[in-house]
Amino acid sequence: MATKSSSSEDRKRALRHLNELIAALDRRVVHMERAGEAAIARDAAALRKKALKRIAELEKD
Repeated sequence: MATKSSSSEDRKRALRHLNELIAALDRRVVHMERAGEAAIARDAAALRKKALKRIAELEKD
């Protein structure tokens, strides 16, 4: 069984990693002239949305 302290640290770590992921996705420059770029951009947007949803869930706890 995890202690409350370690659960809190795990949550903080997850939040930090999710925020780093979002920052990296936001820094990415889209190059529509490249093959497959539209799909990559869509996938990145979907991943960002999921990360924001998870952040909201973790902050609610």
